Amino acid sequence: MGDDTTAVTRLLQRWQAGDPGALEAMTPLIYQELRRIAASHLRREKSGHTLQPTDLLHEAFVRLIKQHDQNWKNRAHFFGAAANLMRQILVDHARAKACLKRGGGVERVGLDEAVSAAASRPAQLIALDDAMKELEKFDARKCRVIELRFFGGMSVEETAEVTGVSASKVSREQRMAEAWLQRQMLMQA
Repeated sequence: MGDDTTAVTRLLQRWQAGDPGALEAMTPLIYQELRRIAASHLRREKSGHTLQPTDLLHEAFVRLIKQHDQNWKNRAHFFGAAANLMRQILVDHARAKACLKRGGGVERVGLDEAVSAAASRPAQLIALDDAMKELEKFDARKCRVIELRFFGGMSVEETAEVTGVSASKVSREQRMAEAWLQRQMLMQA
């Protein structure tokens, strides 16, 4: 795993520097992890969802390729960006599918329940996304911590590495962000 982590980081750097062969070499190393992230997102979906993990992965991969000029610091940072893109794809899908009027169908729930069940209820996913956008305006790092932890499936340590803060600070920021998001979602309901 350590060798793959280093290899992916090196290949990311080469790809960002303009080496198109680096993307081809990196793809087999990242594919399974991207698929795992996609499957994790879709496990929270209701049965019969029109997107499959491979569809979500491919859509995110296409968008990631278009963003090759991003300054991804390492493998964890890249996968965090991928997880965020997958979340956004699901939100876009929910918005297109639901076409809800403002506030229609939104239920009052806490953040944990919203994250675990949001994708199965388009209105809930949209409410969570709206709250995340507000959090990002207020405190971008707290928003990033939630994205990496809940949507990226990263550990506290991996999140600390990506955000450049200590693991204890990640835990504190996560608790504060969760409380803020819960309050925000209750106010929207």
